[in-house]
Amino acid sequence: MRKALILSVLGMAVACPAVAVVAQSGFDALSGLERGEWELKERGSAALPRRLCIGDASQLLQPQHPGRQCKRFVLENSAQNVAVTYDCAHAGQGRTAVRVETARLVQIDSQGVSDGTPFAMMLEARRVGTCKIALRR
Repeated sequence: MRKALILSVLGMAVACPAVAVVAQSGFDALSGLERGEWELKERGSAALPRRLCIGDASQLLQPQHPGRQCKRFVLENSAQNVAVTYDCAHAGQGRTAVRVETARLVQIDSQGVSDGTPFAMMLEARRVGTCKIALRR
């Protein structure tokens, strides 16, 4: 039974490559980012930067939908760039591109719809120190 299940999953991955990409857990460009407290500042905005404690750098892929469990579809996954589209069901969807400049500095371009309202943002995310609270692994 277990062997049949494994063969079935492998068969789906071969027959439908998109399924294999969606199931992918790691993003090459994000793997080298440092954990800790990051500051996200919207370019061209006078708003105060947002602080985020990052244990998993893929949190940066959904800046308008933080903490939501969304389906992600990988468009690009290279050493310095990650691009995804994501769907958060009734909460909305988006497309985000992240360009990694260093292990402590990234550029984020994200747009989509959140709770029925369109959004478009360009953020600079910079690591600013250690988190004030302990990170869960």
